[in-house]
Amino acid sequence: MSESYIEARDGKCTTFVGPDAVNYFRAEVLASSLKLYAKAKICPTRGVGPKAMLDMATGYTGIKYKRGAYVQAAEDVQRWAREMKAALSVIENS
Repeated sequence: MSESYIEARDGKCTTFVGPDAVNYFRAEVLASSLKLYAKAKICPTRGVGPKAMLDMATGYTGIKYKRGAYVQAAEDVQRWAREMKAALSVIENS
């Protein structure tokens, strides 16, 4: 099992190391993408549509989301991400 941590320089995250840190980053991007889709109907990329984003959110939260529940899914994924970030070590490099 590998160790996961966030590396920071000057108070800003620079590197996400390990599977848990990468999943944290993915969750933050997913939550942002869900909010953007809810507000402006903009998808993050051609291969990831609204259904795929809701399915990814289900993978993080375990809750099955119906079409249109983008804001709720974003909030739930953000909650998951906050909990994951609290569990990760932050290593400050100067």
